[in-house]
Amino acid sequence: MVAELHKRFISTALHSKLDIRIGDVLKADLPPFDVCVANLPYQISSPFIFKLLLHRPVFRCAILMFQQEFAERLIAKPGDKLYCRLTVNTQLLAKVDHLMKVGKNNFRPPPKVESSVVRIEPKNPVPNINFSEWDGLLRIVFVRKNKTLLANFKQSSVLQTIQKNYRTWCSLRSKKIPEDFCIKKKLEEILENGEFDKKRARHMDQDDFLKVLHAFNKEGIHFV
Repeated sequence: MVAELHKRFISTALHSKLDIRIGDVLKADLPPFDVCVANLPYQISSPFIFKLLLHRPVFRCAILMFQQEFAERLIAKPGDKLYCRLTVNTQLLAKVDHLMKVGKNNFRPPPKVESSVVRIEPKNPVPNINFSEWDGLLRIVFVRKNKTLLANFKQSSVLQTIQKNYRTWCSLRSKKIPEDFCIKKKLEEILENGEFDKKRARHMDQDDFLKVLHAFNKEGIHFV
């Protein structure tokens, strides 16, 4: 690939502006850039897209080719079969448009999957939110996206993690925890008071998740 690019550009006026860097893009420190155009190895699609979206300064846009199903997840809406944590996280940080489908017969040799090209425009200004905290909430509710939020928050592993976080939060603020404190009961109260208990992640939009996160944070419940 590198040799072919040099061959194509060497006799053009743009050759002096061509800077080719060889390495693992997931490990590389990206310089400031305006536009990104990429045909990725599909197995790094998810980590690459979030490396881009969390990159600063914010770039103008990216034109990327993904496996078709992955692209459809990026543009899914609440209630769609492919609506997932990837969908919500991406749409929190960017506007995503589907540009075209690319059939497998356009490649030699043809792959086993269809592809799609999408345009991604990061939101600017960047949403004022702790992304790790936000993603921590989504990890819980999308593990079983068809279950109610109340059911997801009753899982023992979830209760243990949140209780540990809550005790840390209280300790940092010298807040005494009552002897009869029950994290399960506290989570149930927060969900029921906000009328979130019967909601299901598959049908919730970005504003719904923001309200849930705010309700938990207000009561000292955190996800990181």
